[in-house]
Amino acid sequence: MNKKLPVQFHFLVSCTLTNRGSLKNFILSIFKKEKRSLENINIVFCDDKYLLDLNRRFLQHDFYTDILSFPLSEVDKPLVGEIYISIERVRENARSLGSTLNDELHRVIFHGVLHFCGYHDKSGSDIRVMRKKEEYYLLAYHKALG
Repeated sequence: MNKKLPVQFHFLVSCTLTNRGSLKNFILSIFKKEKRSLENINIVFCDDKYLLDLNRRFLQHDFYTDILSFPLSEVDKPLVGEIYISIERVRENARSLGSTLNDELHRVIFHGVLHFCGYHDKSGSDIRVMRKKEEYYLLAYHKALG
């Protein structure tokens, strides 16, 4: 019997996401390495308009962003969460950073997962730690794929 992984991808827009099974397993390994229990995480790929609406409604922020992470479980319980990613913002970020769309997409996914593992990006020092972790996991993911 094929067991359903606790990581699920949902596509509200067209998005090429390769090696989905490997990516799901790698996300699980991040939670394990960061010592965070996971019950279920949904990663939703959407457009700018959809994410802007969520940003306005739930965070009272009136600006575009590439990602929003919503923890839905109690603090001391295994994580139930949702990550929303704007493919339009990720594509624009990849262009401006000189990165590939695939690398930027994976970086943003890992960024959302790291938020659930207790990392923040509000202060300069928090941002530096977050970026190092993103790079660490991006490189590790490339190595895992071979």
